[in-house]
Amino acid sequence: MTIFSHTVDIRRCSSGIESHHIMEYLKSAPDRETASDPATSTATSSKAILPVEGMTCASCSSRLEKLLGALPGVESVAINLALEKATLQYDTRQVSLDDFRTSIEDAGFDIPTQTIRLSIEGMTCASCSARIEKRLQARPDVIKAKINLALERGEIIVIAGTHAHGLVKTIAETGFTAHLYKSDLVQHDEQEIQRQQRMQIEQSHDMRDLMIAVVLTFPLLAQMMFMLVGTPFSLPPFAELALATPVQFYVGRRFYKGAYAALRTGGANMDVLVALGTSAAYFFSLFMLIKLGDASMGHLYFEAAAVIITLILLGKILETRAKRGTTAAILELMNLRPQTARVLRDGVEDEVAIVDVMEKDIVVVRPGEKVPVDGVILEGRSSADESLITGESLPISKEVGDSVTGGAINGTGRLIITTTKVGADTTLGRIIQLVENAQSGKAPVQQLVDKVAGIFVPVVIVIALSTFIGWLISGAGFEAALIASVAVLVIACPCALGLATPTAIVAGTGAAAKAGILFKSVEALQTAHSVDTVIFDKTGTLTKGRPAVTHLHAVNGDETHMLKLAASVQAASEHPLARAVQEKASDQAITLSPVTEFASHTGTGVEGKIEGQHVFIGNNRLMKQAGARLPDDLLAQQTAWEEQGHTVVFVMSDDQIIGALSITDPVREQSRQAVAQLIKNRLHVMMLSGDATRTASAISELTGIKDFRGETLPQDKADAINHLQQRGNVVAMVGDGVNDAPALALADLGIAMGSGSDVAMETAGVTLMRSDPRLVTASLEISKHTWSKLKQNLFWAFIYNLIGIPLAILGLLNPVIAGAAMAMSSISVVSNSLLLRRWKPDLEK
Repeated sequence: MTIFSHTVDIRRCSSGIESHHIMEYLKSAPDRETASDPATSTATSSKAILPVEGMTCASCSSRLEKLLGALPGVESVAINLALEKATLQYDTRQVSLDDFRTSIEDAGFDIPTQTIRLSIEGMTCASCSARIEKRLQARPDVIKAKINLALERGEIIVIAGTHAHGLVKTIAETGFTAHLYKSDLVQHDEQEIQRQQRMQIEQSHDMRDLMIAVVLTFPLLAQMMFMLVGTPFSLPPFAELALATPVQFYVGRRFYKGAYAALRTGGANMDVLVALGTSAAYFFSLFMLIKLGDASMGHLYFEAAAVIITLILLGKILETRAKRGTTAAILELMNLRPQTARVLRDGVEDEVAIVDVMEKDIVVVRPGEKVPVDGVILEGRSSADESLITGESLPISKEVGDSVTGGAINGTGRLIITTTKVGADTTLGRIIQLVENAQSGKAPVQQLVDKVAGIFVPVVIVIALSTFIGWLISGAGFEAALIASVAVLVIACPCALGLATPTAIVAGTGAAAKAGILFKSVEALQTAHSVDTVIFDKTGTLTKGRPAVTHLHAVNGDETHMLKLAASVQAASEHPLARAVQEKASDQAITLSPVTEFASHTGTGVEGKIEGQHVFIGNNRLMKQAGARLPDDLLAQQTAWEEQGHTVVFVMSDDQIIGALSITDPVREQSRQAVAQLIKNRLHVMMLSGDATRTASAISELTGIKDFRGETLPQDKADAINHLQQRGNVVAMVGDGVNDAPALALADLGIAMGSGSDVAMETAGVTLMRSDPRLVTASLEISKHTWSKLKQNLFWAFIYNLIGIPLAILGLLNPVIAGAAMAMSSISVVSNSLLLRRWKPDLEK
């Protein structure tokens, strides 16, 4: 178990500023459901993602999944071998995080932890410290909390990756005042440094063992090569023993430890196969050498045992490096987080560690620096490079009042911002959490693989034993039987089975995230590759979502009065069209009146009372429902506007139509190209719009969509999706508004555009980080690429075993070649997944 030390104090917790776009959605999303923050789905149900060290193959993950799943109160368990994480849903009344830790350690694995030390002010008696301990212990990421009243300090052992800010908030909620403290204000993230140091130590130990194995094995291998080409060269038998023994028991100790840990808990894994196979070859050779006095009566197989261990160790080192490559995308996101920030206090810039920055702090960002936190610009003008966050290649202009995202690179201007979100609550933290959630999930096919992996090693041992007995019965002799059975043990590849699907998913979702495509779950990633029908909402997806009032038509000629009534009622609405009416009134300096009895009619409009007048604002359908008759001249004007692609909104006051407004929402420049890409890929494209049919027709002509429907209510969109699904179509719905949420939820795949509402983002399975409809095609393409790699990986994982094991049974496979094949199986699977890192969306095709 690895312990990381992290020293902090606690001061205050403040709420942030609400916003409306995708960045703000991610900033204001619910707390992370990871080990870093408590997450509960009910009062007693909790979810945690625990890092697990020591798993070597699919048999390990399958065994651990069964052990944890057998604990009382466990609702679901998912072990991801590639990420080395366990995702747990459990009843806190029946099982605790400490129970999981104990079970994992008893199974022979480790949960890395860190110690966070807190300096707390305001405690007056033992009940204060006891209350803090109790609150901290209730968090699913806290293993043990110990508060020292005399020293006013707390020492909390938590799951590695837990943020100090979460503990700060918990203690602040308990009612104590404290302040963050660092003795050295300019320092790096200790946890990351410790993790990197641990990885470097492990790598150096692995390389040292490999070098020892290579040096000692080379003479044995050279002897074998000379024998194969007929050259008379051989080492003295005791020299072979001297060379092979350190390789077998020093370099190979990892396999014995892993085998013991697995067998101790009633399981079996790859280590068992390697330990059995190499030990059989080694001890048979030792028996021949010692018992019989020389090797004249049989061949010694010291070189086989040594070469197998060396090759498999080499394979493990290469596999580990390749596995880290599959997670490179999320590591790049993590590396975007600056380690320090310049906080403005009393007019003086004070450079502090990033963990010390709190909400509402004033932060200074100099030209060329990374923005350390999410915030709003108070002073300055610049541009921000958000390419690694949103995938947008061009810098975005920023000025006073604009939001900035932590991790973005500031341009040439100096910015002063007020902090709205810190730590795991920032946009970057949310993105990392979304990607991690998707990567930690399991594809449905993995369930079959897990079942195979669960019985794979015992079955291979039975096959090896049967091979040994069969060769003896056939009269081939003990030596031939032993070599055939050793080859069976060594060729078996449970690691490749366990890595086939998770490495493809991790690499695929990581590549998608770099392009600004966030998959919410493995299920969404899987569904995307099967989509054959894409339905677009109009507003905010095909159009820019920035509607503006272009024409006014008042029946009595008083356009100002009509606009005042319309804007006053619309002030209570968040619909994009409502904001357009308010902006028009603001441009004309119209003072709005307070609205009462406001009501929203989904898909048709709104109503309310203004200065005693009952006002309706909406489309033709709402006017008819309200019992109004549209004048002929207004109907003619409506037709003219709608044929130009405008949206027409009528205004009615006290049962009388008083006028209409024409609102235009420009079509996005990329919309026609996006539709063309989908059609080129043989997908059926539709548009469903709540606008009038003539308006929808005009927009469809501009975008190239032939199948469209206008005047559709949210329920109509849901009915259309349901109809297509009943016909056997796999439907993706692309939207951005609250009215899209039912359709997004009903569709096989919901895709939320980057400018969308919180409800749409929460409902959708895919979130596009920027408002480019061409990313719809890209999201479907990366899903197809990922699933293709997944299938290829499973093919290679199974083909090694399906071909190798029968050859070994028949005695046609040398154990050394079998060991090399076993090592190559995992490397080929992980390397194949690594090819997904090259994927980039081709937006110009």
